[in-house]
Amino acid sequence: MKQVVRTAGLVCAVIVGVMLRPAAAQSVSIQAEMLKDWTDLKETMTKIANEMPADKYGFKPTPPQQSFGERNLHIAQVNVRFLRAIGGKAAPPAIDANATSKEASMKAVADSFDYGTALLKELTDQTILQAAPMAPPFLGPSTRARIYTFLIGHTWDIYGQFAVYLRLNGKVPPASQRP
Repeated sequence: MKQVVRTAGLVCAVIVGVMLRPAAAQSVSIQAEMLKDWTDLKETMTKIANEMPADKYGFKPTPPQQSFGERNLHIAQVNVRFLRAIGGKAAPPAIDANATSKEASMKAVADSFDYGTALLKELTDQTILQAAPMAPPFLGPSTRARIYTFLIGHTWDIYGQFAVYLRLNGKVPPASQRP
């Protein structure tokens, strides 16, 4: 009987020890996570911008609003403007302020995301958490990571606007399409 109790106690101790053991340290990289989110967002924005027909890139929901093409170009302009604040060796793309056609604005957006990718690849987990050398005044002192998260939030905001522009033109955003 003592042997059974002792064996049961040992088995319980092993089970409890395994369950309470801290998980093995996982290798998590801030730079890799930011890079994944950034490249996924590029793909998402390419899909939604591509859904709008080229002849509707001049569409405005109301006269004071920007056209679909202007909003798309706005993403590229803001990305490049704020990414310059990060500092880095990658050269920013030239963005034509009149590139509001489907082809031109989609290229500008792709180029701006590629610029962001190149800058991210220059960073490490340590340098991405350092202060951006030229942070925009309205953000105040900011890390490079904060500038990326600002741009990601800004772009998702425009994604929501694009969904409305598409629906006003009888189109369904790619994420809402069903087979």
